[in-house]
Amino acid sequence: MDHLESQIGAAKVRLTPDILDRIDEIVPPGVTLADADRGYQPPALSDPFLRRRRTA
Repeated sequence: MDHLESQIGAAKVRLTPDILDRIDEIVPPGVTLADADRGYQPPALSDPFLRRRRTA
């Protein structure tokens, strides 16, 4: 239970656009790293609007 309680605050973390852009540079949208994930096409890859949802 301690582990769960220590991680609950992570749900409120919001990454800045700069960090999201850096992540996209390292692993561009649409790149599959795990073979087990091949075959699934998330909607956010075909609709750019879904990639950056407004949070406030």
